[in-house]
Parts: sequence; C-alpha cells; structure tokens
Amino acid sequence: MTSQTSATGMLRTLRVLRICGQSFAGLWERLSLYLPLVMMGLLAVGTYWLVRNTPAAYEAEAARPVNHEVDYFMRRATVKTFDDDGRLKTEIFGTEARHFQDTETLEIDQARMRSIGPEGRLTTATANRALSNDAGSEVQLIGNAVVVREAVQNPDGSWLPRLEFTGEFLHVLMNEDRVKSHLPVVLTRGSDEFSGDTFDYDNLGQVADLKGRVKGRLVPRAAAGSVPIKSSR
Repeated sequence: MTSQTSATGMLRTLRVLRICGQSFAGLWERLSLYLPLVMMGLLAVGTYWLVRNTPAAYEAEAARPVNHEVDYFMRRATVKTFDDDGRLKTEIFGTEARHFQDTETLEIDQARMRSIGPEGRLTTATANRALSNDAGSEVQLIGNAVVVREAVQNPDGSWLPRLEFTGEFLHVLMNEDRVKSHLPVVLTRGSDEFSGDTFDYDNLGQVADLKGRVKGRLVPRAAAGSVPIKSSR
C-alpha cells in the first residue's frame, strides 16, 4: 500500500513539473516575440542619453574664445595678389611672416612691397614691419616706413614727378589708391618737400592733405607736373 501511494505521488509530481515546463516554454516563446521591441527601446534610451549629454561638452569647447596666436608662419615669405584678369597687383616680401586667425592678418618682418597700378605706375614700399589683411587690400607699414611712386609720363607728354612718403607709420589702401597716417609724415615731390602732423594722399584725385604743423620747401624749376597740396590746421 505504501509503495503504491509513493508511486502515485511521484506521478503527480512529474505531471506538475511537465505542466510547469510547458507553461514556461510558452511564456518564453511569447516573451521572445517582444525581445526586438525591448532592444529597440533600450537603444532609443541610450541614444537619447548621448544626445542630451554630449552637446554640452561640445558647446563648451566651441564657445572658447579664439586667442591672438600664430596659426602658421613662413620664412623668406612672398605674398602676391592678382586682379580679376590674373594680372599681378601687389607683391610683398619679408624675412618672416606670421598669420593670426582671430584678426585674419599677416604680420611681416623687414617688409618690401611692389604694387603696379592700372596705368602701369610702379609703387614700392619698405618698413621694419608690415601688417596686411588676408585680402591684401590694406597694408600698414610700421617703423621707418617709406612709400615711393615712381615718375610717370602722361599721354600728353607731361610728367608726374616722383613721390616719396616717409614716416613711422603709413597706411596703404590698395583699392582706394590712398596713403594716410595719423603720425607725422614727410612728402617729397620731385625736389619739393612738405611735412605735416597727419597725412592723407588721394592718388585718384592727385591731392595730398597735410594737417597740423605743416612746413614746405619749394625749389624753382621749369615746367613740371604738380600735385596740389592742401594744408589745414
């Protein structure tokens, strides 16, 4: 009797285990249907976390101010600019050139410059240091600055005399064909000489504007071209 009861209990236990196994297998099959959806949900959560946290560090890096530092330099540098037709406009030489990204300028030591105007007139310049914008349309000459416009003959046969500007600072505006300075400048035109505390020369209008303590020395000569001198205090 006891043996029969034990056998009956074992059969019931096996039947329960088989039912549980079948139930677990069915549950697992049903869960496996949702497994891709669960994985996609986890991936979406991870992506959201990355998007939310990564830009903060990136924006902090991008907001860092650009320092006035050299981003590249050249030794025995030559910088040339050309017009729309490919003709040489200006050429600047120097022992060393340093470029600054924040101001988009090029600083040149022991600078020498050549410029050829539309009428073919040659202009040269030298200075201890030059500061040019990236376009080459503006050049600041600093220290022992000298700009020379060579004499040129007009179509009518008359001559425009040689012009020379000297000072500690000269600002050359290429596109406007002007030379100016907020510091004293000496202008030499042929044999004549003028000086002033500030200076603005307009080559297109052929007018030199000297201000402050203006002085002049005129040398008599035969017929020659002239540049009007405007003096103001």
